[in-house]
Order: sequence, then structure tokens, then C-alpha cells
Amino acid sequence: MSIYLSHLYTLTTDERLLFATRIVRLFAYGFLSVVLVLYLAQVGLSEAQIGLLLTLTLIGDTLISLWITTRADKIGRRRMLIISAGLMLLAGLLFAITGNFILLLIAATIGVISPSGGEVGPFLAIEQAALAQTVAGHKRTGVFAWYNLVGSFATALGALAGGFLVQSLQGWAVAPVMSYRAVVIGYGVLGLVLGIMFLGLSPLVEATTLGVKTTDAKGWFGLQHSRQIVLKLSALFALDAFGGGFVVQSIMAYWFYLRYGVEPAVLGGIFFGANILAGISALSAAAVAARIGLINTMVFTHIPSNILLMLVPLMPNLPLAITMLLLRFSISQMDVPTRQSYTMAVVDPAERSSAAGVTSIARTLGSALAPSLTGLLIGMPAWVNAPFFIAGILKIIYDLALYRMFVSVKPPEEKHT
Repeated sequence: MSIYLSHLYTLTTDERLLFATRIVRLFAYGFLSVVLVLYLAQVGLSEAQIGLLLTLTLIGDTLISLWITTRADKIGRRRMLIISAGLMLLAGLLFAITGNFILLLIAATIGVISPSGGEVGPFLAIEQAALAQTVAGHKRTGVFAWYNLVGSFATALGALAGGFLVQSLQGWAVAPVMSYRAVVIGYGVLGLVLGIMFLGLSPLVEATTLGVKTTDAKGWFGLQHSRQIVLKLSALFALDAFGGGFVVQSIMAYWFYLRYGVEPAVLGGIFFGANILAGISALSAAAVAARIGLINTMVFTHIPSNILLMLVPLMPNLPLAITMLLLRFSISQMDVPTRQSYTMAVVDPAERSSAAGVTSIARTLGSALAPSLTGLLIGMPAWVNAPFFIAGILKIIYDLALYRMFVSVKPPEEKHT
């Protein structure tokens, strides 16, 4: 652990700034996620309108992210990050000043809003590409592990801060809609802060640095040399995300409520602990990958994680079900920094933003398909446990396919080990 902690001490100014922007952004996402739906209901939107709004938010983020990330290496990563922060500011301000459904639809479609508190928009793909360029190969996985950990903690802190602010304002007799609006305004302000922070990035984060020639943006989503490998990775990552979509956190929480009658406060404690374990597990991924390689780490930690997932509904009581869930989360995120690091290592350096953008969007689209199917399953008592088994099986199929297709495709730092 200490050797990977030392990676933080050697971060360059640009790398520290990218860590800081991730903290601010994920704090903002968590800050808003607590009250977004409550706010939309308070300004007069129906449940059907809110559902449509959130759907268009996902679609809009996907399309805009695809356009921005596949052009970032050509037009400029710093420039595109600033534009993305502007879209975050725009969405926050439009949501704050109007309850008009049409205007909110426009804001949701073209702006950057995170309904779940998770990473959305083009930021992650571009930041990953910039970090991969500035970090030495043997440090890349360790740096990505810390990058994911600080983001997880920032989201948790943002959610706590959003809830605390609303509760405090309402305790001072502020109307509920105004207390929620204060959070929405704060989200927009954090978008402005983010844009100002991106101004501090140096030319070293650009794809043109060190003589790297950028790819013609007219290619397939900005990809030329890396097209085939990105296609294969995207298909596999979409399958993994599709499986994961059957057991997103809100669905698992609802399953615990149906199966054991767990109260919301207890559910919050369970998943707070689970997410903390997941964040910490990412740190150990770098140490394991240094010994057995990135692909082996991704596969050999992911399969046990998915077996533990399938064991959750088979447990005879709540304590054992929680134990299986927490054990699963304690290793479930070890594939995340290794996956990110591997993707950045095996694609053309001039196409990293495009590759990260395309693979990220593949995961987003894959995960978006499953929850509607899960809703049908958990509505039938005989099939209420099925999402755990479907998710586990699909994700193990992904693991085996990934190993078969990519075990021989080594990143540069592993070719001589």
C-alpha cells in the first residue's frame, strides 16, 4: 500500500489538478443526486415527466459525450473539458430558474446532470486519457486506483452535504422547493468552479505533446489505428454493464426491503459501508496487477465477486445476505482501475480520449437496458431472486470472453515481465 501511496507524492501539477477536478465534480454529482427528483416534483412535474426527463438526461449525456470525447484529442482536451464544465453550469442554472417542462427537457438533453450521483458526461474519458499520457506506465494502475477512490469518497461526502443543507434550510423555515433549489444552484456554481480549474491545465495533457500525432476526427468516432481493439473491448464492456444493470444499487436495496423488510435507514448504512469497501478495494488492484498482470487481475477478482453476488439471495437470513454482499463489494471494484489502465495502455496514444469515450458510452448504453427488465422480474414473487443470477452469469461470461480474447494482448509495461 505504501508504495502506491508514494505515487500520490510524485504527481505533477496537472495530475494533481485532475484529481482535484474529479473530487469537485463527484462532490457536485452526489450533492445534487439527493434532491433532484424531490426538486422536480416540487416544481410541478409529474412522475411520468420526471421519468422522461431522466431518460433524456442519459441519452443527451451519451450523445454529447460521444461528440466531445471523439474530438478532444484533435481539438484539445483542455478546451473540451472547459466546454463540458460550461454544460454542467448551464444545466444547473436552467434547472434552478425554471419549472417549465420544455426548458427542463432542453437543459437535461444538452447539459450535464447526474441523477444517480455517478460519473456522467465526457469528463472521465478525457481525464483518463490525460492521466495515462502524463503518468509513467508502471505507475498508471496505482494512480487510477487512487483516482477512483477519491471520486467515491467525494460522491459520498457530496450526498451527505446535500442532505444536510436541505435539512438545515428547512429547519430555518425555508420552503422545501427553495431548499432544493439552493442545492441545484450550488451544483451549477460547482460547474463554474470546475471550468476555472480546467483553465489551469498545461499543454502537457494534450495529445499533441511529445510529437504524438492526433487522429483525424473524421475517422470512426475519432478512431483509426485502435478501431478493432476498441470495438472488441466496447462489446465486452457493454455485456458486463448489461449484467450489472440487473443489480444496480437501488434495485438491490429494494430487494432487501422485499425479502427482509429492511428499513431505509438500515439500507443506507448497508450501502454506505458497501461503497466504502468498493472504493478501498480499488487500491489493492494496483498491487495485484503488478504481480499477475492487468487482465489476470480483472478476471481473477471479478469471477469470485460475481459468485458472491449469486450467493446473496441463497442465504437463509439477513446477516448472512449482508455478509455476502459486503464480501462481494470488498473485491468488486478491483477491475475498474485495471480496466481503465489496460484500455489506455493498449490503444494508440493519440486516440486515448476517443477510446475512453467509446468504451464508456458502451458501458452506459449496456447498463441502461437492464433495469426495465429487472422491474418486470422483481414484480413476480417467483422471479424476485433472478436478477442476481442473471447478473452473475452474464458477468462471468464477460470475464471468460475477456480472458480468451485479450490474455495475450499485453500492455507495454508487461511485455518484458
